[in-house]
Amino acid sequence: MEEKELREILKRDYNVEEIEKIMEGFQKKRYVSLRVNTLKGTKEEVEQVLADNAVLYREVKWYPDALVILNKDETFIEGLDVYKEGKIYLQSLSSMIPVIVLAPKELENILDMAAAPGGKTTQIGALTQNRCMITAVEKNKIRAERLQYNISKLGLKRVTILKKDARYLDENFVFDKILLDAPCSGSGTLKINNGVVENEFSKDLIERSGKTQEELWRKAYKLLKVRGEMVYSTCSILAQENYELVLRLQKELGFEVVKLDKELIDGLSKSGAVINYQQSRGLVIMPNEFYEGFFVVKIRKVK
Repeated sequence: MEEKELREILKRDYNVEEIEKIMEGFQKKRYVSLRVNTLKGTKEEVEQVLADNAVLYREVKWYPDALVILNKDETFIEGLDVYKEGKIYLQSLSSMIPVIVLAPKELENILDMAAAPGGKTTQIGALTQNRCMITAVEKNKIRAERLQYNISKLGLKRVTILKKDARYLDENFVFDKILLDAPCSGSGTLKINNGVVENEFSKDLIERSGKTQEELWRKAYKLLKVRGEMVYSTCSILAQENYELVLRLQKELGFEVVKLDKELIDGLSKSGAVINYQQSRGLVIMPNEFYEGFFVVKIRKVK
């Protein structure tokens, strides 16, 4: 796809100034970020290893367990013992946000509907110190194997992996909380080089993604207990895949959209990462050198 065509797609949702910032973000190289896996190590231990290896980093105000690496690439970090031992996990900052918003608690029964490769699943386990029950779903055999590998490597204990399409989960399941990080067009993670979008991206992909997202959402809602909470997220910044879907289903299903934590929103805003946040429409993250473009919303089933 040509840059010009992408701009036309973005015009549906954004003004000229916002489009320019988004396009700039697509052309920037993103810093590596990681999450300390508190099931196996401590932040102090990881910081000492980074310092010993001349790795410069910065902390993340809205998430103490996250670090941004300023002067090394993924290959270098993967060579460190703390990575090999599962004490850290390489994960984009944006993809950490949905689990923070989900706010998993001990003893809760939690569903991760599209779990591979396991970043968010293992983050849920770490935040609850292995004291919640997680069902992680992945239909692709190879991706499910990667999910299993990461779960084992990072020391999770109370996880059941289901190798199937989450749209066809048995409706006898009931969950306290559900994370639906849905397959999407990837419009928030695009790379532009010399006026050309390098990623596979098209209007057809947007349409196909939207169909799958709605099917997954409807299944998730059936599996969520009354007063239970669900986080829906995508690495897309297009309204068609995000808040338009939320608003349409809210009219039909009558769920409540939950206000996000002020400290999180303030922290993201100060880093220039927020395109837009409205309680009724969710949070849209700006693609830049620190963040992928992302969408997050939290809902509560009230009936």
